[in-house]
Amino acid sequence: MKTENVIEAKALTKKFGDFTAVNKISFEIKKGEIFGFLGANGAGKTTAMKMLIGISKPTSGQANVAGFDVYTQTENIKKNIGYMSQKFALYDDLTVRENITFFGGIYGLSRKRIKEKTQQLVSELGLEEIKHQLVGSLPLGWKQKLSFSVSLLHEPRIVFLDEPTGGVDPITRRQFWEMIYKAADRGTTIFVTTHYMDEAEYCDRVSIMVEGKIEALDTPKELKKQFKVDSMNDVFLRLARNIE
Repeated sequence: MKTENVIEAKALTKKFGDFTAVNKISFEIKKGEIFGFLGANGAGKTTAMKMLIGISKPTSGQANVAGFDVYTQTENIKKNIGYMSQKFALYDDLTVRENITFFGGIYGLSRKRIKEKTQQLVSELGLEEIKHQLVGSLPLGWKQKLSFSVSLLHEPRIVFLDEPTGGVDPITRRQFWEMIYKAADRGTTIFVTTHYMDEAEYCDRVSIMVEGKIEALDTPKELKKQFKVDSMNDVFLRLARNIE
């Protein structure tokens, strides 16, 4: 049973001058949960994530991630999380194997552990034949799956994924979500932002942001029931119309 909160936010706010990008959002996320952070482009999803991972200081409000405060313990947060940005994060001019080794070193793994993790990752992803190829030569879908796997190298408590399936084909998107399920089954908490409303169906719970505010938060099943619709896309459309 999932009971331990690994992320807690209360009235978390981020302002840029007179513009409020994130407006007093509150939520809790439990260990091993797949939490979808949904909203249209520009809704404030990435800004909120940057506060949680310790690279942007909130204007006000409270939050802790993996038990650490987002104001005063950002270095501890970074050691306990994995992160995959919407822009591909690995190095195109290094091979698959070199990228794994490089990031393993950044995450502080021993040489022995890096070797073990490299073999495991190459085997799991079926990369044996291309492990010496430059990452820049790989299709986008393979790059994204490799980037996700690398974000898990140091076995973080939480992985933040910012639009991880943007631009990839539907089959690759499905494969990527299968990887997410496996990580969650091992107890890793997944915090994923997306503007693909169909991906909300894959999450344990979802929040929907509209213009910097969380306007809905529940399981996909309960949200569809609440709004009396058949899909999460319809939930979003109904919510957007209500806001207008």
